[in-house]
Amino acid sequence: MTTSNASHSTAHPYTREMAMIHRVFRRESRLLAELVQDVAPWDTVRAGILAEHWREYTVGLHAHHTGEDQVLWPALLPRLDMDAEQVLAMEAQHHELSTGMDEVQVLMDRWRTQAPAADRDELAEALRRHHRQLSAHLDEEEQVVMPLVVRHVNESEWRTVGERGLAETPRNRLMIALGAILEDCPPDERREFLARLPVAARVMWKVLGQRQYRRETRRIRGRHTSV
Repeated sequence: MTTSNASHSTAHPYTREMAMIHRVFRRESRLLAELVQDVAPWDTVRAGILAEHWREYTVGLHAHHTGEDQVLWPALLPRLDMDAEQVLAMEAQHHELSTGMDEVQVLMDRWRTQAPAADRDELAEALRRHHRQLSAHLDEEEQVVMPLVVRHVNESEWRTVGERGLAETPRNRLMIALGAILEDCPPDERREFLARLPVAARVMWKVLGQRQYRRETRRIRGRHTSV
């Protein structure tokens, strides 16, 4: 099962939803490296904006991975035999990614104080490494582990994973999180995702959320988004 198939409208709901979340982390990790590399030397204001975006990104990625480690994998592992090694490999990769993110954080904290070019370049390279490492992990999870989830995890258990992620998202960031998910969705996937939301959430997105997300992306990227 490939990443592209996982996002197709005929894919299993678990696979499709996971691919939508992964798409956000792939995009944002790539953009962070590009945006940091583009910062002019000594521009501490811009550095501060991107450092805060990195913080929000790491909070989201950490919550995603701990949700898998603490809820999804424990539901899956007792039902596996030889395939358990593949799930345990995901846990090990989460640890490796966390270690790499700690290293990026050290460089980010050093850069943001004065934003010299040398620190910027070192940080941008570390962010590119993180993006490559994360993308390889997400690819493997989608291709190898998600088919096991589809076969062995029931709807209630899957819903618990989603509810945990929602509970860990601050209320003032809910529309930002929704916009991040919808940004790169094909139209049919976008319509289907919105249709599953409560009516109040759809109204909030239409009335306030879209503008809020556009403001956020303009502030971070310095350009408009298609959402």
